[in-house]
Amino acid sequence: MIERKDVPVFTLHPGRIPLLVSIPHLGTCIPEDIASTMTDVASQTDDCDWHLDRLYSFAKHLGASIITPSYARYVIDLNRPPDDANLYPGQDTTGLVPVDTFDRKPLYLDGQLPGRPEISRRRDIYWKPYHEALVGELAALKQQHGVVLLWEAHSIRSQVPRLFDGILPDFNFGTAGGGSAVPGLAEEMAKIVEDYGSYSVVANGRFRGGYITREYGRPHEGIHAIQLELAQRTYMDEDFPYAYDNSRAALIEPLLERLVSRAVEAVRGTNR
Repeated sequence: MIERKDVPVFTLHPGRIPLLVSIPHLGTCIPEDIASTMTDVASQTDDCDWHLDRLYSFAKHLGASIITPSYARYVIDLNRPPDDANLYPGQDTTGLVPVDTFDRKPLYLDGQLPGRPEISRRRDIYWKPYHEALVGELAALKQQHGVVLLWEAHSIRSQVPRLFDGILPDFNFGTAGGGSAVPGLAEEMAKIVEDYGSYSVVANGRFRGGYITREYGRPHEGIHAIQLELAQRTYMDEDFPYAYDNSRAALIEPLLERLVSRAVEAVRGTNR
């Protein structure tokens, strides 16, 4: 966790191809005024999607636009709807402003839970600017290329009993059950992973796509969105301090680049 003032809400690197890579859970910053209300466990930002900017560094060389936040999902979760509706009805999930970790450890001191005015304040300061920039970049790329792919990059520990049973597959592709992208895209991505032979994979399983994928994936308008929830064991240590594993990452990076490149090709093909 970084407790600094005046850090940017997000960073947007503009690209030159019809691809926007969004990494909404990359941030680790928690402002001092919020941190003062939180427990010590919050300072570890355990539920961060660690190191994905590093793992996806190839995307910049491909010519992708890339948007990343500075602030932690413990401040506000950018992949939740602004009204905090449950994306997976009947299943336990963390909310727009999480009050506990994936392991159900409390994030706030007694009597310090954020109320509606505080949640609204955070939505205005941290949530809205990220989404406005994301929408603006999608529109710019769509205007330039006719179509655009939004690649939602996520990662998670391979075992989180609160969210899913057992061990999560290595690759979890989601297109909102096929509704957020060109038909069959998630299944094609899964087939590439299967043929690669080293990793387990599922399409539109437990993680079918969060708010960003579902809200902005509009293939009938030329905007295609796919989410990849990657098991962190494939590229890093899943225990604190969550170190990047160069040897594991070196094996998975070429596959990720192949997947992203092929997905862009598939989306481009819809514009011919």
